[in-house]
Amino acid sequence: MCYWSYNPPKFLRNGVAMTLYTALLAGRNWEKTTKYPEPPYQEHVFIGGQSVPIFGWVAIPENPRGTIVGTYGITGELENQWFLKLLGRKAYAQGYAVVLFDWRGHGRTAQLSPTLTSDGLYEGEDFIRIAAAAKAMRCPGKFWFTGYSLGGQLALWAVSLRWGENFSLSPHHSKLKSLGLEDEDIGGAAVICPSLDSRRSLTYLVKQPFGRYIEKAITRNLKKLAWQIYEAHPNSIDPEAIARVNSIWSFDEELVIKHLGFSSVEAYYDASSALQLLPNLQKPTLIIYAEDDPLFDPAIVPDLQLACAANPVIDLLLTRYGGHVGYISSKECQRQAQDPDPWWAWNRILEWLSGSVGRRCGVKEYKYKKY
Repeated sequence: MCYWSYNPPKFLRNGVAMTLYTALLAGRNWEKTTKYPEPPYQEHVFIGGQSVPIFGWVAIPENPRGTIVGTYGITGELENQWFLKLLGRKAYAQGYAVVLFDWRGHGRTAQLSPTLTSDGLYEGEDFIRIAAAAKAMRCPGKFWFTGYSLGGQLALWAVSLRWGENFSLSPHHSKLKSLGLEDEDIGGAAVICPSLDSRRSLTYLVKQPFGRYIEKAITRNLKKLAWQIYEAHPNSIDPEAIARVNSIWSFDEELVIKHLGFSSVEAYYDASSALQLLPNLQKPTLIIYAEDDPLFDPAIVPDLQLACAANPVIDLLLTRYGGHVGYISSKECQRQAQDPDPWWAWNRILEWLSGSVGRRCGVKEYKYKKY
């Protein structure tokens, strides 16, 4: 079945409403929406790029059909990221090995290392090294990288050849072989509402009343993360710099860019943003993106369409509604899609991985119905 339309409940046909509902309310009863239990995760510490320890969970079913490696957005940790845990349940039930991890500067990884985020510049290599270690643990290829919001940007870096620029070996295939991976072990990426252009989106965000509210909330969480790193590694971070942070921009300016060798936040955002990666991706990639996402500059949408249209390995599911990492579907939408629950985006990703969307149907761009 080829299923081409996404339709939320009527009261969520607005990007702000969908985003707030998902962030504030949907997480309270998400476990009641799925019949699948928590996978039998085992804790594991991976070694990422630059020898950074990365904390993760691993669950391997009998006779796994492949492996999904995923992480979350700009703030949080594995324990409280219910949306990612939902994917873990659904994927494991469909026979995938699942690897979920706290990315740099987050959760248990931040307790293990003071290394801060790089928005993909080094996290792409982390994904690859996690896949290599998971393969040694009997997680099979193909490895599929996933994430949402900023985590989606990280996953796109993982399937970009450019992650090799931060690696000491060459060429690209030799880098994989040095880790015990073959090129065919890497399946591709599937992401929801990925950050694509940090500079444009942050400039847009702080100009909107709702955006300023969200930006302040994210800033509070970023400062909380920074203080947690300071408590665990007091000699690695300047408490006065943390105290000066009053925005997402200033967080990167005070704490991030100096360690990465950038002279300005603008240069850092331009270097790490994922839109530039899309024309050169060489692995199958699914991007689910909502036109009404209130966190990202709407002007990015036509650039996204052009980039995806020029690269045949990318399937773009561009929808009219969905908000930011929302995609809660109506009852009618669930019936039409034959979905077991309202989690439309994860259902499309798992469907795509099984070959029933995009590649099987011979289409490259999702066309939404106008409502």
